[in-house]
Amino acid sequence: MSSDLVSLQGAVDDLAGMVAPVSSAAAEVAWDRLDSLTKPPRSLGRLEELAVRVAQIQDTIRPDVSSKAIILAAGDHGVVAEGISSYPQDVTWQMIENFVSGGAAINQLARSVGAELLLYDVGVARDISSVEGVHHRKVAFGTANMAEGPAMDAEECLTALLVGARAAVDAVGVGHRLLGTGEMGIGNTTAASALTAAFTGADPACVVGSGTGLDAQGVAHKVRIVRRALEVNLAGSLEPLEILAAVGGLEIAALTGVFLGAAATKTCCVADGFISGAAALAAVRICPAARDYILPSHRSVEPGHVAVLEALDLDPVLDLDMRLGEGTGAALAIGLIDAACAMMAGMATFGEAGVSDAGLEPTPEPGEVA
Repeated sequence: MSSDLVSLQGAVDDLAGMVAPVSSAAAEVAWDRLDSLTKPPRSLGRLEELAVRVAQIQDTIRPDVSSKAIILAAGDHGVVAEGISSYPQDVTWQMIENFVSGGAAINQLARSVGAELLLYDVGVARDISSVEGVHHRKVAFGTANMAEGPAMDAEECLTALLVGARAAVDAVGVGHRLLGTGEMGIGNTTAASALTAAFTGADPACVVGSGTGLDAQGVAHKVRIVRRALEVNLAGSLEPLEILAAVGGLEIAALTGVFLGAAATKTCCVADGFISGAAALAAVRICPAARDYILPSHRSVEPGHVAVLEALDLDPVLDLDMRLGEGTGAALAIGLIDAACAMMAGMATFGEAGVSDAGLEPTPEPGEVA
């Protein structure tokens, strides 16, 4: 192993070592405050659960996510040579320009919830270094074809992961209290499917979806390509970082780093859909304690996302039949999380408001008699 590779591996190990499990005591204190506010206990349902998650992460009874950012990482995939996408690879760099000009869905949704959009080129297969408004951190001009061998070598994978971790740390450093993830990369649902199958043991046929709109024949072909990639790379026998390098993507590795960087700085990180979810799963396989800091935003219609959510044992905030990516689901969930935290931080207790709480009982659980 080269000295550079040893140094990169050591940096990732150090990053994972900085992630501490959240405090269960902080959650109890948060619930005590919520139950003292001027409402019937638990009457705001999952909104209260979201507030507690963030309060627990921030270790406060007045959680604050008023400053937030979505980190969107972009990268291309050599596996597109196998005809697994209905869109050409050029769409990746073209969409970056669309993001910069403010014309994409994520621009509108991020703006609507007050989230700063941070664009990172980690592996776009074109020189876009002249494009302003992008953090240029290119590790390679796309990945290799994972159907023929590893998508990345170890150095590329670790470097991309650390780019994402630094992006998260920098965002927190300028005051952002809540991070979301997004991505752009033609072919990345194929990589996410392969990662999900490798991490969970699921049959590729159960986790491969239509992605950019493939028909049944296209999906069947995509399943065959994922099977071949897993077999060629012996993915089932690899360690988590080796799996990420073998069948992942540069932007997925970067998002893995975002989740780890957020966790290391005790910051809640909202996963978008399937691709971000696969990165979250990679982060948790590398560092199990990182799970405490991850909130899935929505349930994608991509079938592999079900396997990802089950493996993470986390429930998404929304279910809106979405599958666009870009961080669009993360943006919508961020709006709800912000509302949940504002509710918990700003509401008065019964004592503060001079409102009697006599006779109020906790809302019964489903199936219980009130």
